[in-house]
Amino acid sequence: MESCAHGWIEVLAGGMFSGKSEELLRRMRRAQIAKRQLQMFKPDIDNRFDTHSVTSHIKNELPATPIPINFPGIIFEKLQPNIKIVGIDEVQFFSKGIVSVAMKLADSGIRVVCAGLNQDSSGEPFGPMPHLMAVADEVTVLSAICTTCGAVATKSQKLLSSGTEVEVGAADKYAARCRQHWHPVK
Repeated sequence: MESCAHGWIEVLAGGMFSGKSEELLRRMRRAQIAKRQLQMFKPDIDNRFDTHSVTSHIKNELPATPIPINFPGIIFEKLQPNIKIVGIDEVQFFSKGIVSVAMKLADSGIRVVCAGLNQDSSGEPFGPMPHLMAVADEVTVLSAICTTCGAVATKSQKLLSSGTEVEVGAADKYAARCRQHWHPVK
């Protein structure tokens, strides 16, 4: 999306291993090349790779400020002066208050780029993502490759049942699956 004087919200959605964090990092790097002031945030429960960076599965990364999932408004306290672009990774883990945070940031003239899972491992809409996608100015839905057959994968397969919806993990706990090879698991 071209740069303008107005804020807006971009949402990068999809299943596990679809490249959401990688696309978020790509957009942030392009903003850096354009000499835009940016700041990244992530949920404090995401400690898979590094607690103070957004890191993709292929290990690209940028520094990020961890924010408690139930208090997304803390982003306003941590926001540095003159920021023009805010990136938020793993947005599905935040409480629904993240939607109003994103809207207030956009209304103040900031470009907000959010990345997150659109469905949980049961195939249900995940956390605030449906509402965030509804209020976004741009939504990009990414897909992965099914690890069983190689087809387009839009589902996140939980490999072992833990009985909980929110479980941070990577290839140790999840796999990308097409609709045919996906089986809902909690």
